[in-house]
Amino acid sequence: MPYAYLDHEADVGIRATGSTLEEAFEQGAKAMLNVMWDISTIEERQNVSIECEARDIPELFIEALNEILFRQDVEGLVLARVKVGEIKNINGIYKLKGTVFGEPLNFDKHTVKTEVKAATYAGLRYEEKEGRHSMQCILDV
Repeated sequence: MPYAYLDHEADVGIRATGSTLEEAFEQGAKAMLNVMWDISTIEERQNVSIECEARDIPELFIEALNEILFRQDVEGLVLARVKVGEIKNINGIYKLKGTVFGEPLNFDKHTVKTEVKAATYAGLRYEEKEGRHSMQCILDV
């Protein structure tokens, strides 16, 4: 399974895996978005570019998830999918460029399952093993 939920006392833990780093980030975003909405009900009618940077891959994961939350709020969208175009290391700084897909928030159509306030550094882990990338963190709900 490309993503899973972890037991946590008050918040929600997510773990995402992929055959590429980009795929692991996409699955992590999908796990977070599915905590908030029933993503199967969201149409991909709009898209917005995202960019973020960090000193290492785990920090980039948190920055990316929080950028997605920020764009969702600022644009007034519900998001169903993230496509990571590229992750590059430029002079020791990791940079991510991607696109988020969704539609305008409509409370007649979209039911909030759980509000995610932020992705946190709690439980943050990154591992690359046997060609698989695995990311995990705790979402503040």
